[in-house]
Amino acid sequence: MKTRVWVVDNIVDKQRSYPQIREAAEWLRAGEVVAFPTETVYGLGADAANTEAVEKIFAAKGRPSDNPLIVHVATMAQAESVVAAIPPLARTLMERFWPGPLTLVLPKRKGAVSERVTAGLPTVAVRMPAHPLALALIEESGLALAAPSANRSGRPSPTTAAHVLADLNGRIAGVMDGGPTGIGVESTVLDCSQTVPTILRPGGVTKEALMKVIGHVAEAAGQEHEPGAPKAPGMKYTHYAPKAPLWIVAGSPAFLQQLVEESRAEGKAVGVLTTEEHRGQYAADIVISCGTRRALETVARQLYDALRRFDDANVDLIYSEAFPEEGIGVALMNRLRKAAGGRVIHEQHE
Repeated sequence: MKTRVWVVDNIVDKQRSYPQIREAAEWLRAGEVVAFPTETVYGLGADAANTEAVEKIFAAKGRPSDNPLIVHVATMAQAESVVAAIPPLARTLMERFWPGPLTLVLPKRKGAVSERVTAGLPTVAVRMPAHPLALALIEESGLALAAPSANRSGRPSPTTAAHVLADLNGRIAGVMDGGPTGIGVESTVLDCSQTVPTILRPGGVTKEALMKVIGHVAEAAGQEHEPGAPKAPGMKYTHYAPKAPLWIVAGSPAFLQQLVEESRAEGKAVGVLTTEEHRGQYAADIVISCGTRRALETVARQLYDALRRFDDANVDLIYSEAFPEEGIGVALMNRLRKAAGGRVIHEQHE
């Protein structure tokens, strides 16, 4: 299969007709899979009601079959068509954060989406992306789109069309190239099917922002070792991983540099993931800065691209600085821990 690339300006003028969007929508209606940008990462979309189309997502990604997919919608009418009901609390969140990087888990409407989308669970995860091109494509297709990140399963999520093609060229029908994404980490997933709304995956909307709107919000533990389907993507499996083993270092730059020197003495090529504040303190085979600690949103935006750059450098292992777990830093460290498979080295103080 040859993967088609449509280049579209991500500032969509609703008064204009776009043949690229029209053609991509036709392919979606025909049961094909098409990657497209959102404000978080690129998604791999297919008709959520078409099981055969959804199967193509799993095949292209090599995704575990018990990992549910998020359904992307462009209108409230589409959201209402896939859920059994929208409770007042969820509607309040939609009014405040949609379009935006917030996914809500709600009881599903029977028969509205393929069972493969929900992994057989009684709930469905729904969001309205805040990206003009994503919304235009969904509206043009007339479909609610099941759309996980457009990468091979376990790899760093794609924030550019080039990342999508690096993983999926020849495996999917097409990709809409709307330039780099904005936020860089996936949406927050909030379970609204429980008595207390529960964050299943931290993301672009922080816990603090949610609490300002609805009060108390709980946080779910990971499901890495639990049987059965997770209620949301990103909970159960190792994700976002570069090819080389990644270690998070909770300690000083001097301690991290000591680890680098020990590994290089063993003949290993070593990469370091850092920020602008510390990049001059490391001597390694490759040092990559992904933003500034003063503004962790810059780190989140560049994280996946940085992890992929280590692949190009062919390093044997990667050491990453740890980041403060506040605001978007919670989502950032969640992704780093997943990418590292939970490997953390702590500096011991006398």
